[in-house]
Amino acid sequence: MSQQRLSAYPAVAPALRGGRFCPEARGGWELMICGDLSDKELELTERLVSVPARSRGTIFFDSCGGSAYVGLGLAALIRLRGLDPLAVVTGECSSAAILPFAACRRRCVTPHSTLLFHPIRWQSEEDVRLEEATEWARHFKLLEQDLDQLLAKLFDCDIERLHAWTRPGRFVTGDELAEAGLAQSVDLFSGDVWQQQSE
Repeated sequence: MSQQRLSAYPAVAPALRGGRFCPEARGGWELMICGDLSDKELELTERLVSVPARSRGTIFFDSCGGSAYVGLGLAALIRLRGLDPLAVVTGECSSAAILPFAACRRRCVTPHSTLLFHPIRWQSEEDVRLEEATEWARHFKLLEQDLDQLLAKLFDCDIERLHAWTRPGRFVTGDELAEAGLAQSVDLFSGDVWQQQSE
């Protein structure tokens, strides 16, 4: 009698092949980007640097955002290290968290996912001189324009679509993001996820 090789319990996160979930291709590392990015900058940066360069894995998102600079830094690390993660929004992916989500080439959402697009917000110490405030205003105008262009490139979509969501700000559902062609929608409550994707 031939011995059958046992395999490990399937990973929670599937990989994609040809735009569909593929159980045979799943595997790799898994990370979670959750909570306020500003509070977890060091932890999140260390996690992205600890995985092998040019590798595949899964990043789960459930974050309200935080500093635009932290979001930009995480997105840059994903691209600079040649990572190819499957990005999955398990709950919320808003504000600055949208940058690392968009930096992932493969993206999944559920109909219950929520993404808040809005212009960047300026926060500073209370004791700011007029000259500093003027310079911050000039810098943030340039940063906002730059981030709009960057998001359009990462998502590979028209900037007008992003402006419709970010001016003055809008909650976008997972279904809306999928309809715009920026992510794949997965219904967690319609039977087996693998079967859904093969139908």
